[in-house]
Formats: sequence, structure tokens, C-alpha cells
Amino acid sequence: MINTLIISNIILWILVLVLATVIFALIRQIGVLYERVAPAGALMSGKGLKTGELAPVFKLQTLSGEKLQIGGKRPDGKSSLLFFLSPNCPVCKTLIPVLRAMRKSEATWLDIVLASDGEEDKHRAWLAKQQLDSWPYVLSAELGMTMQVAKLPFAALIDENGVLCARGLVNSREHIESLFEARAQGVASIQEYLKTKQQNQEQGVA
Repeated sequence: MINTLIISNIILWILVLVLATVIFALIRQIGVLYERVAPAGALMSGKGLKTGELAPVFKLQTLSGEKLQIGGKRPDGKSSLLFFLSPNCPVCKTLIPVLRAMRKSEATWLDIVLASDGEEDKHRAWLAKQQLDSWPYVLSAELGMTMQVAKLPFAALIDENGVLCARGLVNSREHIESLFEARAQGVASIQEYLKTKQQNQEQGVA
């Protein structure tokens, strides 16, 4: 009886060690996979304004009647995130909570401006329904054409000096955050940053 118990304990410990080894191997593989899979970035169009260039200055009026300047040097030192949307865009609606959170968490350096075009009455009704009345909201077809907005939702990040840092189609929080990362790294897009990083690593290995 005692021998059987000892043997069963030995087998149990062997199984535990084997399981621990397998888990450790899986953790290592997950780490390697994480390094190889690039984070999602905003899909940037090659047309229109180039990142790193000064964005044109637009002097617009928000739906609340306030005057708003987009582009140019900002005396408060803040950047501007232009978020292009439509009341008929379901993806745009899903990103509203993300924008709400970012408006609070990034308030020290960023202002978020909602932008669109079309009939003013429809936009006012949509704003009231989404409880976004206090947000700066502009209607300007010219602004959208200048930023080459082809599909929605679309975002463009302009820094405190009026320089276009990044822009692209955004379908998730990660896409929007990739614009912030591109600004921080001084590149046109997160894809460009990863490509450059990979090339530097390969050259270093060589």
C-alpha cells in the first residue's frame, strides 16, 4: 500500500514537471509571436497632404457658434485631433466612448475636434442624441477634401506648430493611438516606424 502511494506521488510530480515545462514553452512562444506581430495602425492614404508638412489654416465656426482655427501655431501648446465622422456611420458611433476617454486622459496636450459635412439640422440632432453638444463640431467639405477623407471614420493629428503629424482611416482605439505613437516617434505612421526598426535590427545583426 505504501509503495503504491509513493509510486503514485512520483508519477504525479513527474506530470506536474512536464506540465510546467509545457507552460513555460508556450509562454516563450507567445512572447516571440507578440514581437513578430505588428500592432495595428491607422490606414494612411498616399494622396493629399504629406505628414511633416504644415497643414493649411482653416478658420471655421462650430455648430455652437464659437470661432475655431485649425492649423497654425497654437499659443496654448496643444495638438489637435480631427475626427471625421458621419451620423450614419456605425463604426464612428462605436468610437465615441473611446474619444470621450481620450478627451479626459489626453487633455493636457490634446484637443479633439469633430468634423463632418452635410445638412446642419441632421448633425445637430445627432449631437444632441449622443450628448456631444459641448464638443467642438465643424461642418466643412473643404476641410475633408484637404485631408483627403475618402472613408469614415478618419482622423488627422496636427501638432502645436500646425504640422500634420499623422492621418488615416481609424476603426479602433488602437488605430487612433497609433497616430499618437507616430507623433511621438516622429514618423508618418506606426508601420513606417516598425519597418525602420526592423531594418535597423537587421543591419545591426549583419
